[in-house]
Amino acid sequence: MNFSVREMEMAARRFGVELHLHGVSSPFDFPAAFDGITREHANALFVFDERVDGDSQDTHPELGCESPAARDLSVRRARRGGGVMAYGPNIPDIYRRAAVYVDKILKGAKPADLPVEQPTKIQLVINLKTARALGSRFPQSLLLRADQVIQ
Repeated sequence: MNFSVREMEMAARRFGVELHLHGVSSPFDFPAAFDGITREHANALFVFDERVDGDSQDTHPELGCESPAARDLSVRRARRGGGVMAYGPNIPDIYRRAAVYVDKILKGAKPADLPVEQPTKIQLVINLKTARALGSRFPQSLLLRADQVIQ
């Protein structure tokens, strides 16, 4: 899922949600962002870009545990870094689809002639270990729908 800042602002207004944006361009920016989230008494955190990884992929979820904000992070981060819940595309499936495109291009297809595809495999991962640490609970119906529940 790709959201622009403008789309996020429009959705927040529509649902009457106060939106606070905290730009992060390196792993070193996460402490200040989480300080702001804590100061603002945020109820949730939505990370909508994964370009900031570097060598410290797990740094920010750990910092987030200090914040009362529930976190909606990437599927990989929910598994590895302690995120509470993630709903997003299946990254290995996206890479497989990219390989199909590379194959077509190597066989002579023009990239401009190939259709743009949206992810077709979406997964929900719930990390109960982190949820318990934050005092959060999930309805059984949601747990049953999850592709993976981390104990």
